Amino acid sequence: MSKPTLLVLAAGMASRYGSLKQVDSFGPHGETIIDYSIYDAINAGFGKVVFIIRKEFEATMRDKFDEKLKGKIEVDYAFQDFDLRKFGVDKDIVREKPWGTAHAVMSAKDIIHEPFCVINADDFYGTDAFQKMGQFLTSEVSDTHMSLIGFKVGNTLSDYGYVSRGVCEVSDEGNMASVIERTNIFYVSDEAGNRKIVYEENGVQYDLDAESRVSMNFWGFTPKVFEIALDMFPKFVEENGDNPKSEFFIPSVPDYMVRQGLADFKVIPTSAKWFGVTYKEDKPIVQESISALIENGTYPTKLF
Repeated sequence: MSKPTLLVLAAGMASRYGSLKQVDSFGPHGETIIDYSIYDAINAGFGKVVFIIRKEFEATMRDKFDEKLKGKIEVDYAFQDFDLRKFGVDKDIVREKPWGTAHAVMSAKDIIHEPFCVINADDFYGTDAFQKMGQFLTSEVSDTHMSLIGFKVGNTLSDYGYVSRGVCEVSDEGNMASVIERTNIFYVSDEAGNRKIVYEENGVQYDLDAESRVSMNFWGFTPKVFEIALDMFPKFVEENGDNPKSEFFIPSVPDYMVRQGLADFKVIPTSAKWFGVTYKEDKPIVQESISALIENGTYPTKLF
């Protein structure tokens, strides 16, 4: 089997962060969060990295990554744009917001032909997650058996505002029974001052167990997922095209595949504490976390 590919979602505009966080520096030698993911992926046996970006980011991304990754891992780029016709929608819809993470994944359909995993550019997942995903993609994956890394939601939140997470229901066999994208998850304090986790939907807050497994958009797929997403997307646009904030999220595709009996998704558990940058205030926390991992020998001082 060919080496798996790492697909990095890096087309977001980072409106809450305030700048292009995909290329912001977090390590002692200017390393981005993506650099740490790529380093872990190389050590886990991945053979290629594909960046999903907006066309206007291309020069910046190439300047940041092409030279330092040369000879270490194959690099390619795919572009997320607003041309719906290449995804089976025969009309134009004017909007400012991209069509979401599943739409971004579809943008790589012509350049990925092997098992692959999807990650966010601004999320730090850690060595354990990449080792487990790399092993799965080289020894277990099939068109009917895919996966995701399942983090505890309590290990994935920001202290500075709301986050979006795919909340999973896990079967006794360790497979995903369902996944629902919750776009407003955050901490609140009750009357006694105890902090708890809630999500908000249509103006109503609901409690969420800190042990709940969530997707951090770290999915293990085969190219079969492109076919399924392409079947789903025209209907999504038909039903949601008038809503400028509607997004075609990745979890909706595996959820559909599970409900239709097309595939099962193994939830690969990790106890690791995720960290990432949603807000500018998150940056020093991420820098401190990376420094601690360098000090304990997990990463070298300079990656590449």
